[in-house]
Amino acid sequence: MVEAIETLLEERRRIPPPAAFTAAARVADATIYDEAATDFRAFWMGHALREISWFREPTEILDDRNPPFYRWFADGELNVSYNCLDRHVAAGGGDKVAYTWIGEPADEERVLTYSDLLAEVSRCANALRELGVRKGDRVAIYMGMVPELPVAMLACARLGAAHSVVFGGFSAAALADRINDASCNVVITCDGAWRRGQVVPLKVLVDEALVSTPGVEHVLVLRRTGQEVAWQEGRDVWWHDVVPAASPECAPERMNAEDVLYLLYTSGTTAKPKGICHTTAGYLLGCIMSHQWVFDVRPDDVYWCAADCGWVTGHSYIVYGPLANHTTGVMYEGTPEHPSWSRHWEIVQRHRVSIYYTAPTAIRAFVKAGDEHLARFDLSSLRLLGTVGEPINPEAWMWYHSRVGRGECPIVDTWWQTETGSIMIAPLPGVTTIKPGSATRALPGVVAQVVDEQGAEVPLGSGGYLVLKQPWPSMLRTLWGDDDRFVSTYWSRFGRDVYFTGDGARRDEDGDFWLLGRVDDVINVAGHRISTTEIESALVGHPAVAEAAAIGAHDAIKGEQICAFVILKDGIDQSVELRGALVAHVATQIGKFARPGMLLFTTDLPKTRSGKIMRRLLKDVAEGRELGDATTLRDPAIVLAIKSQADAQLGR
Repeated sequence: MVEAIETLLEERRRIPPPAAFTAAARVADATIYDEAATDFRAFWMGHALREISWFREPTEILDDRNPPFYRWFADGELNVSYNCLDRHVAAGGGDKVAYTWIGEPADEERVLTYSDLLAEVSRCANALRELGVRKGDRVAIYMGMVPELPVAMLACARLGAAHSVVFGGFSAAALADRINDASCNVVITCDGAWRRGQVVPLKVLVDEALVSTPGVEHVLVLRRTGQEVAWQEGRDVWWHDVVPAASPECAPERMNAEDVLYLLYTSGTTAKPKGICHTTAGYLLGCIMSHQWVFDVRPDDVYWCAADCGWVTGHSYIVYGPLANHTTGVMYEGTPEHPSWSRHWEIVQRHRVSIYYTAPTAIRAFVKAGDEHLARFDLSSLRLLGTVGEPINPEAWMWYHSRVGRGECPIVDTWWQTETGSIMIAPLPGVTTIKPGSATRALPGVVAQVVDEQGAEVPLGSGGYLVLKQPWPSMLRTLWGDDDRFVSTYWSRFGRDVYFTGDGARRDEDGDFWLLGRVDDVINVAGHRISTTEIESALVGHPAVAEAAAIGAHDAIKGEQICAFVILKDGIDQSVELRGALVAHVATQIGKFARPGMLLFTTDLPKTRSGKIMRRLLKDVAEGRELGDATTLRDPAIVLAIKSQADAQLGR
């Protein structure tokens, strides 16, 4: 039998939900789990009929005759744009604020009510129709975080065209790959986007990409930054010339529940892009229910998901879930550190944000920046905090809880993927006793397990492979144009009815889930299989450390040794003594076998534009190899700086 992933860190702190929070919570007792487990089909159908406005109500629930090609509510008809906008306006909720948008330049703000948003989406849909977009087409969207980005997404949904949002930091080559794979006929972009005070020349990158995308007929361009751009007559169209002049009324298309709503690509430029396909009704239902349950959303909340619409978090928890639930949201164009690390806290204070959802990488960066950046702001409006993107270290969790949440706000640590569409594992904040660093348990209607190599469930307390053993409405339906790759990637390791997440996890003695990161990042050292997450958590638990990344590097004797890259908190000096203290700290927290054989200080880590650490590049650095592709990094130059630091410290 293959050895399990070892899990050696223990976290004994427990934070029950505040009594006042539970008293007002949308979900205040655990019977919802039992209801879902008793008959999950009836459970989801009941919510679908109550929460979604249908043109034709479904009579079918789940078609599971041909796994993994599951179908949900397949005879139903609806429109997602209608569910996000029209029904709220028709019910008298048009004056409620949908988005308060804050530009990166400090003096820019716009407020859009639901009525405003409906009119703008309808105008955009009519303009796209004039450009030839029809039901069933695919439209690429390559924009900064401006209100017109969700407008464009919803306009596509209104017409029945699948959108493919490409994050506005990706290269021209990555954009071209995605346009060609989806056969997009229209691209929506901006002249440029603001990022850290600089202009990203989006139109220039689009022009470069379109040299190799013969299927694109039109480019709709929003003027955002105002610089001169090249122009191809007959192909390029200014947003301000066609959208404001279009009619503010556009009837939504009747869409089948299983029609494709959007594609979202997950791979980098070194492999054929994987176009995750999400369909209409099941995806919408997953977003609606998880947004209600996990964030305990109430009518007067001001909700801020500090992600980008270029990622699935933005799709599900900036656009579709919040708008379908008639929520007031905050959108911010910039990054957390520009113009200073105070920016987010100033926004929370000024707009009385009550729910704040961000990534562990941002939280660890806030820790490094120092408490003075938030100490002068009034954060008392916050009542719920959330994390997304990767496992959060317990000490970073505690900082978030005590400094940002004042020790009063439940924290919902959420696990999910682009492929799952919506949150799968997370606390219910009015019910769950939270453990720092644990995503706790699967949401109602979701069946998650930790299994060994043979697919058998491991005992509580053991580590293994995280799988989902029951279909859920928001699940991906396939990879665009590649059913075989869909099956082989997600549904072959443990059978065609078991979804393999690619993540490691353990369940503790209470049955709560602790995510251990990608199984590809498990380190084999001296006969032990250790998750990088546990080593990193041990390091971040030291008072001098703000953030850390661990990888396995080749070792001629052991086969593999642990190499750690450590970012110290501001004001802490690097020293040989501190390096030794950190190695000893890991040995104390985990065991002597887990001591890093190499520990390097650095000022930053190579992170993708969604905030995840790209460990394969750190492995290249540790092993002295030529660096691999870094085009998907938020800052490609940082890996060269890390290599230079490593070379200096190692004397090579």
